[in-house]
Amino acid sequence: MGTKLPKDPQVFMQWNWSQFEPYFEGLLKQTLSSTILDDWVMEWSDLSRIISEMFARLIVATTVDTADREAKRRFNAYLDEVFSPAQAAGQVLKQKLLESGLHPAGFEIPLRNMRVEAEIYREENLPLLSEEKKLVNEYDEIIGTQTVEWEGKEVTPTQLQTVYLSLDRSKRERAWRLGMERKLADRQKLNGLWGTMLELRGQIARNAGFSDYRAYRWKELLRFDYSPENCMEFHQAIEQVAVPAARRIYEKRRKQMGLATIRPWDLNVDPLGREALKPYQTIAELVEKVSSIYHRVDPQLGEYFEIMRSKGLLDLENRKGKAPGAYCNNYDMVRLPFIFENAVGLHGDVATLLHEGGHGFHVFEIAHLPYYHQLQVGMEIAEVASMAMELLASPYLLASEGGFYSEKDAARARIEHLEEAVLFWPYMAVVDAFQHWAYTHSDEAKNPDRCDNQWSVLWQRFTVGVDWSGLEDFMVTGWQRKQHIFEVPFYYVEYGMASLGAFQVWNNALKDQKGAVAAYRRALALGGTTSLPKLYETAGARFAFDARTLQDAVGLAERKIAELEQV
Repeated sequence: MGTKLPKDPQVFMQWNWSQFEPYFEGLLKQTLSSTILDDWVMEWSDLSRIISEMFARLIVATTVDTADREAKRRFNAYLDEVFSPAQAAGQVLKQKLLESGLHPAGFEIPLRNMRVEAEIYREENLPLLSEEKKLVNEYDEIIGTQTVEWEGKEVTPTQLQTVYLSLDRSKRERAWRLGMERKLADRQKLNGLWGTMLELRGQIARNAGFSDYRAYRWKELLRFDYSPENCMEFHQAIEQVAVPAARRIYEKRRKQMGLATIRPWDLNVDPLGREALKPYQTIAELVEKVSSIYHRVDPQLGEYFEIMRSKGLLDLENRKGKAPGAYCNNYDMVRLPFIFENAVGLHGDVATLLHEGGHGFHVFEIAHLPYYHQLQVGMEIAEVASMAMELLASPYLLASEGGFYSEKDAARARIEHLEEAVLFWPYMAVVDAFQHWAYTHSDEAKNPDRCDNQWSVLWQRFTVGVDWSGLEDFMVTGWQRKQHIFEVPFYYVEYGMASLGAFQVWNNALKDQKGAVAAYRRALALGGTTSLPKLYETAGARFAFDARTLQDAVGLAERKIAELEQV
């Protein structure tokens, strides 16, 4: 085959298309046979790893500092000069392999995926897909520049979350309203951005021969094992099982707080009037104690986290100009993860790091797979990696186990986590149902007032027990504050499905922690080499979204909450 590709990011991050093109041309000119097949696929795989890692590193640079003009320039240049031609060249290679009739070892699922990718590929969509990524970056920039003045200091709305834990209700309300007013100030900007995104995605779908973007996106996300109708079934199961459970949680909180109604600023404070959990003082302490927890869950997982720490693959503290949210990105050539978070000193930071660490462990566990094409893992199992890790780690939150808390505070943290898991399913249903509506009623959804109205209808269907009277403007614009809706359309139902899988893994761990962790790791190590139901089965779970499976998970959560409340 050709000259060896560089594996050092300091080298390949400086490349442009002129360096990549000869490798693609060389692969295209080869006559495929069983004799050269493995080497041919490996060179293509390494090319794909480099191009993927370039994208990952450039997007990281734009999110750690949204005001970095040079990072944005380099990102946009990559999209224009490398991403589009690489996508086109990659498509030709996919077609070449498919037409050859050859089957590399371990390639059954990748070949299945390639057939669908070939089906939906259109050259005229390449500049549109590149433009979509730029619009996503614009959303991050809008959110990343939001700040408010609180008690004489300029802070981000994320940093106000610490005030939401204050026992002073009027202070909580002032902080909540201040943060929400600042977000609402960008309403027109986000409305305009949304309209542009909706039109662009509709054009991508039409170019590929689809009647609507949902049908296109279903194929793009390689959803072979469930349909939009299954999502509707899941929404109904949530309405039947999780919504009443959420109402019970809110009602318990209302009584504990002695309030006539629960308002949005009452949802984060401790309902029994205890000071907010303060698990750590510094980012170094957060990292040290989470590392200790991982080592208790499984020594090898602990070692994976230590590699991340030693190689500077963690950016955890919140600061002005940093993009919102949290993520774990894959550096596919060096086969390492990068974790991004906005920590502000709360227990949620601990939970987030445990969650993203699960994604990081997935990257380590699939590093043994030879081909880039085997790394293509559906979010339905990727989120099991993260959500199950939160639950598997929960017994080790105790300071005596190397964690953060006394026995009582650990029980409190676990109760909060389990209640949040139950409350999440109704919220997930709102986000997912909104997107099903938006992308199958795109003419309506181009009108932001219709979007506000649809969000309100769904909110009132699934979110019961919280009083939003007088706060309607904040409530109906909730879709603007959901990053996934703008940045990764239809990527959200996976969290709900994966939470069901994670609860099953955790249920196994309550009987045999070591065995459950071993099964979890075996499932992650399969990467994208088998079907979604088989991945769940390997992890010790069943891929399902019916009312009975959901009831099992909700019942487990409620029983465990009752036990922990006795501590």
